[in-house]
Amino acid sequence: MKIGVHPSNLHLRLAQVWPKAFEALDPVFVEYGEGRDTADLIARKSIDFGGTGSTPPIVAEASGRPVSYIAASAARPGNGAIVVTRGGAVKDASDLKGKRIALVDGSFQTYLLAKILEEAGLGLPDVIRIETGGPAGFKALENGAVDAWLSMAPQLEKAERHEGFQILARCGSTIPNRSVFWTLAEQPVAQEASDYIVNELSRIGREVMADPAKAAKLLVKTGAGDAELADWEAIVRSRDFTIVAADETILAEQQAEADTLTRHGFFDAPVSASRVAERA
Repeated sequence: MKIGVHPSNLHLRLAQVWPKAFEALDPVFVEYGEGRDTADLIARKSIDFGGTGSTPPIVAEASGRPVSYIAASAARPGNGAIVVTRGGAVKDASDLKGKRIALVDGSFQTYLLAKILEEAGLGLPDVIRIETGGPAGFKALENGAVDAWLSMAPQLEKAERHEGFQILARCGSTIPNRSVFWTLAEQPVAQEASDYIVNELSRIGREVMADPAKAAKLLVKTGAGDAELADWEAIVRSRDFTIVAADETILAEQQAEADTLTRHGFFDAPVSASRVAERA
């Protein structure tokens, strides 16, 4: 089984170095740059499944690639925020109109931005979205190249300590912000393997939550991301690594996101998120 691993999916990054992870599937962990590449890699059979935020599988559906959802994480309300300059022109969401916003467009950050703008009576067309993620987004805001930045761990923790930055809005209850684990319907995972993936992700999640110090040390040892040991341990401790099998609740959340992004003009036509992996 070829399991895709990219820097933004902490659960699979930990699985890659966790003892006996997925051993029954004879795993090969395939590293790649970012979650938005997941559908292409599955289509090319470079990986069998991957884990991303909620948006990449919806983008895949919109491009004509039906998705099969396997599992999902617990909601992660703390891992995502809009960061602005302290004392700057942007004091609330309504001030974002016409502003330059750095984000990884087509990730959960686009959905978060759309929902926050919607609450302020605005939409995605009312802002200037600039493709600038990770540490580059931090620098862009610091240098004044953008007016706001969509941030996530581990850069978010650094942003919170920066005396010149402040949090404008967090995920909070705005969006669920789950990780979802999925493949393409054209490359289905067998029923028995699908159940095993759910159970194994759950086992790893329980063990990580039981020993966050061990998890943080493994992340640092393997050179994961731009964060120190203390930051990684704080990130792991703050996160719920519970995993559930994809079900109608997850599909409903995905459909709500698809409908929101269509309403904001991100998609040209309605998108359906209607499939879960079959169970043994």
